[in-house]
Amino acid sequence: MTFLRNLCQRTLANNLRAYSVKAIIKKPPKILITGGLGQLGVECAKYLRRKYGQENVILSDIIKPSTEVVNDGPYIFADILDFKGLQKIVVDHRVDWLIHFSALLSAIGEQNVPLAVRVNIEGMHNVIELAKQYKLRIFVPSTIGAFGPDSPRNPTPNITVQRPRTIYGVSKVHAELLGEYYYHKFGLDFRCLRFPGVISSDPPGGGTTDYAIAIFHDILRKGHYQCYLKPDTRLPMMHVKDALQALSNFLEAPNELLNRRVYNVTSMSFTPEELADKIIKYVPEFNITYQPDSRQDIADSWPQVFDDSEARRDWNWRPSVDLDNLVELMIKEVKEKIAANE
Repeated sequence: MTFLRNLCQRTLANNLRAYSVKAIIKKPPKILITGGLGQLGVECAKYLRRKYGQENVILSDIIKPSTEVVNDGPYIFADILDFKGLQKIVVDHRVDWLIHFSALLSAIGEQNVPLAVRVNIEGMHNVIELAKQYKLRIFVPSTIGAFGPDSPRNPTPNITVQRPRTIYGVSKVHAELLGEYYYHKFGLDFRCLRFPGVISSDPPGGGTTDYAIAIFHDILRKGHYQCYLKPDTRLPMMHVKDALQALSNFLEAPNELLNRRVYNVTSMSFTPEELADKIIKYVPEFNITYQPDSRQDIADSWPQVFDDSEARRDWNWRPSVDLDNLVELMIKEVKEKIAANE
């Protein structure tokens, strides 16, 4: 009996040691980020480089990068409409994961629909076929814009009718469905999160929710802000810190935990008026005026409150930044951004 007990203990110890060694020597993924100089790319690269190593995260775009971007880690030219060029990058750099950020956002896409179709739809065809061919794990962000006026708005569940009325939203529904098809048909490890408005200190990039970024830049530079949405327009939002945490956790989640390939994630919902009321505590002298434009029609077709209960249930998604934290963070970060630029 003693012999058997000692044998079991030795076997267990050996197995634990073997497991520990495997965990230590496990190779980090090599990650390619497309559209890397957009709203999320640079911050995403920094976040993932801290986790997986500087040389293992390659930022790419068709835009000439700043010195700061180049000094932070690998940066290469990548045109998502050039399939052979993408193949060469994947082979040369031995890419494992592909994070596909390249897209024209809602308001910009409406101004140039043919270009939005090429970038958002043809580009998606290229990267998903690339991921299938080389067995990559691929992450494609979606959006609250993937819903339309026929969708329930408060709350908007994970599975519901989707009839968007922007080319941006149409292209994202297309991406969601194509990714799910490739998962079921070919076993592609496709993952997609529907993000709300993502708020960071970077200047706004042409999205309808970007008023929540522009307001901080304008009040800290000029003391006033003219909002292009009505004061009571409620939309879901999250700070970039939460967006990157959600992306990273979702990419690492074991496949067996995922009941879906596409999940809603969010942190909070607020109106321009509610955001302004919070900002006044920090900048009491600022004023805000309202002059709704064509972006109001887009916002009126989008969710007001996002239901992300399935992400919380399946892979334990939890946001960390609420509205009060958001305002405090943004005041600090935008002040630093303005000081650095000047």
